[in-house]
Amino acid sequence: MSTENPIFGDVKAVLFDLDGTLIDSAPDLAAAVDKMRIDRGLPSMPLDHYRPMAGAGARGMIGLAFAIGPDHLDFPALREEFFINYANCMTQSTYAFEGVVELISSLQVQGLPWGVVTNKSSRFSEPLTAAMPLFNSAKTIICGDTTPYAKPHPEPLLEAARRMRIDPAQCMYVGDDERDIVAGLAAGMSTVAATYGYLGKSNDPSLWGAHAVINSPMGLLQLLK
Repeated sequence: MSTENPIFGDVKAVLFDLDGTLIDSAPDLAAAVDKMRIDRGLPSMPLDHYRPMAGAGARGMIGLAFAIGPDHLDFPALREEFFINYANCMTQSTYAFEGVVELISSLQVQGLPWGVVTNKSSRFSEPLTAAMPLFNSAKTIICGDTTPYAKPHPEPLLEAARRMRIDPAQCMYVGDDERDIVAGLAAGMSTVAATYGYLGKSNDPSLWGAHAVINSPMGLLQLLK
């Protein structure tokens, strides 16, 4: 899409999804669920097996590890076991995607405040972001349980805009999942789909209705020129 889209001409703040957009948490998510397999005497699976579903959290990880869904009787217990494992390892191998630190620095130089809107619950989002210096400059961090709703509902994004005291129409939202774009559009924000995260083979970001698509974090700066 054109980098001269006028929709980005009045952006006063940039909001990001967390996993798959700013940080690569797939190694720790995979380790948490793979430990469950190993503890049961099942063979370990490689990170590449888990990565495409890392953005789907417990549902995605447990589905890949044990081929069961949320409607299975064993799912709640497996989910809590996964949560415990993840809490114990979530800062071990998680890192910011290449270019994210430079992107955030550039936003600060331009005087553009930024924040995070994630469906990850505060149980994990708060300690994880507190452990990473990257988030020291974030103006707000909205978790999956900050409001009564989660994406694709627009309320988490609207709450972020309220906390930053910026009109939603002057906010840009960047995410790597269709629900991010749906939420951003419903909130009246300009939207950007990030393709460098956890896209599965069946996902086509060009069909999500985003105002632009970027293939790297630094690609966002071209939209803000």
